[in-house]
Amino acid sequence: MVDTVIQAPLARRGLLFILSSPSGAGKSTIARMLLEQDGHIALSVSVTTRPPRPGEVDGQHYHFIDESEFHRLVEENALLEWAKVFGHYYGTPKAQVKQGLREGQDFLFDIDWQGTQQLYQRAEGDVVRVFILPPSLEELHRRLRSRNTDSEEVIAGRMARAQDEISHWDGYDFVVINDNVDNCFEKVRQILNSERMRRARQTGLIDYVRDLMNAPAP
Repeated sequence: MVDTVIQAPLARRGLLFILSSPSGAGKSTIARMLLEQDGHIALSVSVTTRPPRPGEVDGQHYHFIDESEFHRLVEENALLEWAKVFGHYYGTPKAQVKQGLREGQDFLFDIDWQGTQQLYQRAEGDVVRVFILPPSLEELHRRLRSRNTDSEEVIAGRMARAQDEISHWDGYDFVVINDNVDNCFEKVRQILNSERMRRARQTGLIDYVRDLMNAPAP
């Protein structure tokens, strides 16, 4: 009987996996599905100045802070990226993310194109950018109304912003059309798994290959 040697997973640097889309195109749904089905990726918990929504937990969904605290973090260069969206500030704390990347932790970001640009400028090699498009503007409007969470005025504002957000699609590495949430999720998951296998991210690969090359032939 031949013994089978099981190779332990190679050491790997983590990645910053960005999902962006116009509001209502499905990025939050896809993000939730990834978090539920993939134990190796964690949501990057942003700081924000907006008030908590029903059901949101401080420290789990966001770190809720006031504007003076937010501006202090900006001045101290403690944020990887930040932006003002619909009158409120959002940003990504730097220290926790940098430590996690070194330890092989993947982080999921649900941010807009402005935050994506900033993050890419500061952590280019660690960033994977995915933009999710709706199948049509009509379908996007229908999805926003079906939420039953926003007024008609807010929905109109989101629709007005949507086309501007869509115009930045070419600043992303991958673009996926969300005409079916399960199909869209599968494509996004394939992108994530492929990016994890990039040679540059497999930090344990050099030693592994060196050992193979120096091992005596059986």
